[in-house]
Amino acid sequence: MIRTLLRAPTGPAEVLADVIRVLAVISIIVAGVGWGPLSAVSFVSATAVMLVPRLLGLRPSFDIAFGVAVFASTWSSVLGIYLTTRWWDLPMHLLTNGLFAALVYILLVRLQVVADHRTLPSPTLSAVVVNTAIGLSLGVLWEFFEWFGHAFIDGEIYVGYVDSLGDLLWGGLGSLLAGFAMTYFLAESRALDHRIPAPTVE
Repeated sequence: MIRTLLRAPTGPAEVLADVIRVLAVISIIVAGVGWGPLSAVSFVSATAVMLVPRLLGLRPSFDIAFGVAVFASTWSSVLGIYLTTRWWDLPMHLLTNGLFAALVYILLVRLQVVADHRTLPSPTLSAVVVNTAIGLSLGVLWEFFEWFGHAFIDGEIYVGYVDSLGDLLWGGLGSLLAGFAMTYFLAESRALDHRIPAPTVE
């Protein structure tokens, strides 16, 4: 995996994915200077997470989508867009929760914690069920994190019963949709395809 992380990009799509990561690194400084150390820490975390698709050798289109989602979500938080434009929170949860769930699913397959849906009798249904469950679990953990941040870090972090339910609903929907796309996400996974046998049809 380290070799995959450090290798030079091949093709414009992989270059674009790496450019997004470079922008995230630059944003650490920009956000730290302009909005304070907490904002810089947010981009440090975002940059670290954005390295995971490259580390796993996932297809560039997923890498780009994931990077854009994390980058946009982090800047939305730093700029306070979630407070000034409340509806913006919902599409961000749809996108980021779904892609995060897919990334965790792929990682769990890589670690052989869950089965690769492509080896199961009902691959699409399996991917949708497992990815939705992962996404809803991540959504709950995120709501706990938001509550903790509101209570102990920054009182301006918006929390509320209706907000939490909306976040979970849209995040769960995004995870469900990502489950339908799981075969596409894994179709060119350099890190997985060499070690997981293709399903046989008898």
